[in-house]
Amino acid sequence: MRADERLGGRGVLTSEALRLSALHEYGLLDSPADDELEAVVRLAAAVAGASSATLNLIDEDRQCQLTTVGFEGGDSPRSDSMCALRLLEARTVWTPDASSHPDYATNPWVTGRLAAVRFYASVPLVTPGGFVLGTLCVFDTVVRRLSDAQVRLLEDAAGVVVALFERRRQARENRDLAMAADEQRELLELTMRELEVRQELTDAVLDTIDVGVVAAGPDGRLTLFNRAARDWLGTDLDATVAPEEHAARYALFAADGRTPLTAEDAPLQRALRTGRVDGAEIVVAPAGRAPARFTVSGRALAVSDGSSLGAVVAMTDVTHDREQRAALEAAHAQLAERTRELERSNGELEQFAATASHDLRSPLSVVDGYLELLDDVHGEALGEQGRGWVGTARRALARTLTLTDALLSYAQAGGASCARLPVDLGEVLEHAVLDLRHEVRAAGASVEAPAPLPVVYGDATLLRQLLQNLVGNAIKHRHPDRPSQVCVTAERGEGGWVVSVADNGVGIPAEARERVFAMFSTLDPASRTGHGVGLSTCKRIVERHGGRIWISEAPGGGAVVQVALPQR
Repeated sequence: MRADERLGGRGVLTSEALRLSALHEYGLLDSPADDELEAVVRLAAAVAGASSATLNLIDEDRQCQLTTVGFEGGDSPRSDSMCALRLLEARTVWTPDASSHPDYATNPWVTGRLAAVRFYASVPLVTPGGFVLGTLCVFDTVVRRLSDAQVRLLEDAAGVVVALFERRRQARENRDLAMAADEQRELLELTMRELEVRQELTDAVLDTIDVGVVAAGPDGRLTLFNRAARDWLGTDLDATVAPEEHAARYALFAADGRTPLTAEDAPLQRALRTGRVDGAEIVVAPAGRAPARFTVSGRALAVSDGSSLGAVVAMTDVTHDREQRAALEAAHAQLAERTRELERSNGELEQFAATASHDLRSPLSVVDGYLELLDDVHGEALGEQGRGWVGTARRALARTLTLTDALLSYAQAGGASCARLPVDLGEVLEHAVLDLRHEVRAAGASVEAPAPLPVVYGDATLLRQLLQNLVGNAIKHRHPDRPSQVCVTAERGEGGWVVSVADNGVGIPAEARERVFAMFSTLDPASRTGHGVGLSTCKRIVERHGGRIWISEAPGGGAVVQVALPQR
């Protein structure tokens, strides 16, 4: 084996754009090295028996010597760097005499212009993702040789350097996450205080109005009587009473005052069963009290995903004076105003849900980590059934984490600033595909842009989120009978660019192409392949750019999502 052909054992992604992105993500350039890094470089020089050593980071156009031994380092042009010559080969190279090596003989570090290097060895700094950030380099002004053991020790030292880089990056990310968590926690506490105040106000309003309000949960059992309902029905609510016994328990009769209402005809149960009841007239005749006549209206209640919250009905006393219709209309107007307030409250609660889901993600991830450890460490003891339960729990956690990520993404798409600047759409697509590399690989999909994509006027972060959602959605809804192919193109449109993301997947029926942009809307809810947030997020991003988004059918099957982006 020649001295300069010792290969590293790790596969490396050689795309220069991706490598530079990874380098800048670590935040190492122009940052002082800590004591541990300096100690590793000193150790490398001692292992090689060399007078000099350096930790080189190589970016687009320069070599940054993060810390050195035996000489005073600094920045130099990348074109002068010895280590940059074989950087993307990601292998250990060394030569006893660089002045006699064809690659290095004319280099200014060898010729005497910058130094008179003879012995030279370079070990790549390869991240866990396979990107080369730079090198751990040792050299001397005299001819030297390395044993295999010395080379292995130098490679071990390079591994330690990368581990220290990873630790620094993780510490920075943890610090940022902690700051964000503190902010979200403060916002959550403020929101909770506001909700408590709102609940107190709601209770006060309910006990003030002369309308009987009765509510039930999704199982039909009573959950609320306000003051008027208690007075008119002659008793407080009893949550233990079965729904089918409500009519008899509270002496409910039909409008004729003689026919007892069946369980199915009780207004609250009708609202829960059919979705609404309007102007139903009933008579309430508790024992020992004069009968009273009421009109009852109500609605079923549901959260945004369609699951039931129960139902609520409002009772209005029309016993003594049907002529007081004006007062009755005022009560309905008041109820309508309360409904609008509840709708506004629902909007605030959606914002609260997004905030809460952000704080939920961290503990859910911890739970998933402990479940994984439980399976790894005690899997044999758990047995097949126990491992099955752990797997079911982890899948449920994964779906919950996916939903919280989707909700946060939707909130961020509407809350972040939209800094519209010239953006290279090709680079944006490349970064989006990199973010989706695991999904692309798992699906065996191909993502391509057959022609160069233009520079557009928009927000780079939001456009990256847009393309990531569109490409990810195309892969998720791939056709089971053919390999997934996604094609991204752009053409001049009226007043800007029209970007198209076409796939050969299952397609979207024409009648659903508007509906799928609604929040929590999915083509097939039973398939549980998503949460119906991705296209809503895309629409939000496009509208923030003043554009529009629509879907058409792809030739040969599949769907084409087109985005019109106005330009300056």
